[in-house]
Amino acid sequence: SEGAECHRVLHALHLVFFIITLFGMGRLTSQNFRPLNANGSWQNSAQFKSPGGYLVEYPYRYHFIINEPTKCQQQKPFVVLVVPVAPHNRADRDIIRRTWGSESSALDKVVTLVFLLGLRSGEEAEKIQDQLLEESKEHGDLIQSNFLDCYKNLTIKTMVMLEWLDAYCPSAAYAMKIDSDMFLNVPNLVRMLTKAPKRNYMTGLVERGAGVHRDPSSKWYMPAELYPHEEYPRYALGLGYVLSLDLPKKLVEASRHVSALYLEDVYLGLCMQHLGIPPTDPPSVGYFYVFPVEYSRCAYSKLIATTTHQHADRISWELSDLKLSGPELCAENNVCSEGWLYTCS
Repeated sequence: SEGAECHRVLHALHLVFFIITLFGMGRLTSQNFRPLNANGSWQNSAQFKSPGGYLVEYPYRYHFIINEPTKCQQQKPFVVLVVPVAPHNRADRDIIRRTWGSESSALDKVVTLVFLLGLRSGEEAEKIQDQLLEESKEHGDLIQSNFLDCYKNLTIKTMVMLEWLDAYCPSAAYAMKIDSDMFLNVPNLVRMLTKAPKRNYMTGLVERGAGVHRDPSSKWYMPAELYPHEEYPRYALGLGYVLSLDLPKKLVEASRHVSALYLEDVYLGLCMQHLGIPPTDPPSVGYFYVFPVEYSRCAYSKLIATTTHQHADRISWELSDLKLSGPELCAENNVCSEGWLYTCS
């Protein structure tokens, strides 16, 4: 049919595009990771360009240029927190390290934090890379792969995350992908997971029957040529979702059979659909929030994850009295445990 022929042509174009992109980037040295031309001279960082529009595929050929391969082996975590973040965004990483990311255990369960990044483009790429190397030496929590870090490459970033979890954290029970502008209540997350299924489990804010955006001006625009259906399958919103650690290997394998889309959370939903494993709702509707919850010690003690306001507002986590002892947080007669964040049962 004409539609099938169009799909085959598009698929061929995708393949050609990524072969050009992959080999056009040059090679990376282990010394400082700057790209090289074929003759061995340094490439100008400005030569890096984001892949065009919607020709996003996952070629399974990326590798890690900053890694912590023994982190899970040494710490033996119950849950691994993975925060995708832009290479230049040191401020958000430091805020997370000082606040909810500082919790290395909860309810006697080990929690491990890593930040996932790609490569920066533009004039400051080399400077940023040098800073990342120093940051990695200081904190030992950066995972960087050699894809260009941009919005249209979020699917690649997500698949790289799954590959890393499968390769280096097979003994962990769960992982959570959480955006850098989110607040996370680690004890509540661990409490939920102690009662969660051990296999084929994904949860978060689960979308059902979400319509496809056909307006080219939309951030979430999806051409009919790439996805002809009017609704997406069930999927967990990308701002923060949890999965059992048997799923990374299965999802990477499923991705070989599912045409890639640049909407990474939708794409994982398609891979889950291919596996016949639907994401499930969390035990409470009040655990995950897509809109920022107005800050209070009581409100934040009951949720698991919420989006937040601008960077300056998130500093209030550190300036608040969360770390101080004091009366019970909530009006109800709750029993509260003291930690970085009080948690009311």
